[in-house]
Amino acid sequence: MINFEFYNPTKVIFGKGTESQVGKEISSRGYKKVLIHFGGTYLYENGVLDRVHKSLEDCNIDYIDLGGVVPNPHMSLVKEGVELCKKEGVDFILAIGGGSPIDSAKAIAYGLVNDFDLVDLYMGRVTTDKIAPLGCISTIAATGSETSNSSVITIEEGMLKRSYNHDCSRPKFAIMNPELTYTLPAYQTASGASDIMMHTMERYFTNTEHVELIDRIAEGLLVSVREAALKVIKEPTNYDARADLMWAGSLSHNGLTGTGRVSDFASHKIEHEMGGMFDVAHGAGLCAIWGSWARYVYKTNVARFAQFANRVFDVPMNLYDLEETALKGIEAWEDWCHKIGMPTSMTELGITPTDAHIEEMAEKCVATGNGHVGFFQPLYKEDVIKIYNMAK
Repeated sequence: MINFEFYNPTKVIFGKGTESQVGKEISSRGYKKVLIHFGGTYLYENGVLDRVHKSLEDCNIDYIDLGGVVPNPHMSLVKEGVELCKKEGVDFILAIGGGSPIDSAKAIAYGLVNDFDLVDLYMGRVTTDKIAPLGCISTIAATGSETSNSSVITIEEGMLKRSYNHDCSRPKFAIMNPELTYTLPAYQTASGASDIMMHTMERYFTNTEHVELIDRIAEGLLVSVREAALKVIKEPTNYDARADLMWAGSLSHNGLTGTGRVSDFASHKIEHEMGGMFDVAHGAGLCAIWGSWARYVYKTNVARFAQFANRVFDVPMNLYDLEETALKGIEAWEDWCHKIGMPTSMTELGITPTDAHIEEMAEKCVATGNGHVGFFQPLYKEDVIKIYNMAK
């Protein structure tokens, strides 16, 4: 186990009806005017936005709404939000939704207190440890952005999906009511569950030795998500399964399952370029890529893949042929993806990139890592091209 720092200051308020506490939570911190940031129309339809408005009004907190967030949130709306906050004197930002509104809110919060162009921040040309205060109400179990230090934004010029990670961006609080996820379409639920799995798997596939404690925590989380996802696809209003997914989303990406080890995140980097170019659902995109990544790299550490197969997907351990166990684990993952309606190839995802597309995606991908991505097995441009082609 290597040296590490673990920092997670976000206050979690979890359970039924908790969105109605948002006014008191913001008021107790002394803030007076809130930007409410969200996407879609479902918050109007299910009454969540009305309940949030009332909670703020009851605490004499002014607010202004900014909707319009789309999956793979756009920098143009972020910049619009920054200007709106400055014009209206906003001192707190509240995101309602999943990873897209929360990531967009984080970007607005960066822009509100810093003087540089936000494109420079997300392109890695500048850094900051300053951000305006923000909180969130989660309505989907997926990215874990509600307690993570990460924000991912799409820069429309070039359709570049880029991230900035800093602990200052962890929300002051995260309100999490599993009931708010009941009406999610099955595809969105499954895509979110897949993202939760991947956030832990990106940390699990490591060459760091003697990390048994965190391995066991990660494996327990993965098994819980594997089982809960199958339940909610059949029973959308199963509160206990929804609660497991929602809490797992935070635990998978708050840094806990990466403590003491070197994480990989190559699959995320590879998917980000695909998501930026073809605007696909992030979790579904990860499912389309991961099996090909796994088959390309598993010989780097066959024992770890065999352990994953055995402990997470109950594949019998063949001590005389770990490679057989490892490959059966990859197959078990893909079988699980199909059971919840997720793709395991780009064809199943509904996209058909050309050779030129693949070349461009691979070049952009490795550019984010100074020529290579991943740590389980470092991948260079030609490696990434091969993985994209395997994933067709």
